[in-house]
Amino acid sequence: MGSIIIRRLDDDLKTKLRLLAAKHGRSMEQEAREILKAGLTQRATRRLNLAEAIRKHIEPLGGIELVLPPREPLHTPPKFHK
Repeated sequence: MGSIIIRRLDDDLKTKLRLLAAKHGRSMEQEAREILKAGLTQRATRRLNLAEAIRKHIEPLGGIELVLPPREPLHTPPKFHK
């Protein structure tokens, strides 16, 4: 197993790590290992494109039925020759 030393760790961050470790009944070192393991082993979630993100929020609200007018035949194109 390897070891690392983290220098110049912000005091506030160190306090948060200490409190989180105490909450979980672990040492700060073990808590840091667990945080690193969780962060590095999670699957990368695929980011939604804009349309998918909008659909995700709107779809649960339900949709509407649009009444589409019947299609008409295409007009005859104009003739430009003499």
